[in-house]
Amino acid sequence: MDEYIDLLNENGKKTGQTCLKSEAHKKGLFHASVHIWIFDKHKNVLIQKRATNKDTFPNLWDVSVAGHISAGEKPIISAIREIQEEVGIIISEHDLAFIGTSKKKVKHHANLIDYELHNIYMCKTNFKITSLKIQHEEVSELKLIHIDKLIKEINTENNHFVPHGNDYYNFVLNKIKQHNC
Repeated sequence: MDEYIDLLNENGKKTGQTCLKSEAHKKGLFHASVHIWIFDKHKNVLIQKRATNKDTFPNLWDVSVAGHISAGEKPIISAIREIQEEVGIIISEHDLAFIGTSKKKVKHHANLIDYELHNIYMCKTNFKITSLKIQHEEVSELKLIHIDKLIKEINTENNHFVPHGNDYYNFVLNKIKQHNC
């Protein structure tokens, strides 16, 4: 879905300009997104398989929920909205813990340059995977995986995960491991 998003400067601050997400991706304009890592009290992490029709990293396993921040929207509000849209879990601001940001620029091809500041949250909550409602335009499959197994799988060659990079995965997964459940 195309939507208006805020543009950012090199320091991650809003410039006051907006454009369509498609234009930002076509021109490689810096913008913001949210990544939310959802897990339960047993440290089972919810991961999603990106839909086949996605223009970036189709059919690869990824963060529990992710999405662009709409123009004028606060990151935490975007996180709450994206969780409800993609997996059907209703949460509040108090359920989310902001853990940091990650800046990434990926040139997929000449007309798709994704230059994003990921606002990263973790969310410990109780849910039954069978009760989740998948947004099929974004997600083709969901699964729970224990944090230790997830770390092992991400660190194998030829894994089937979005290539966020070792620093990103190590940072996020260590935060989840350290969380007192």
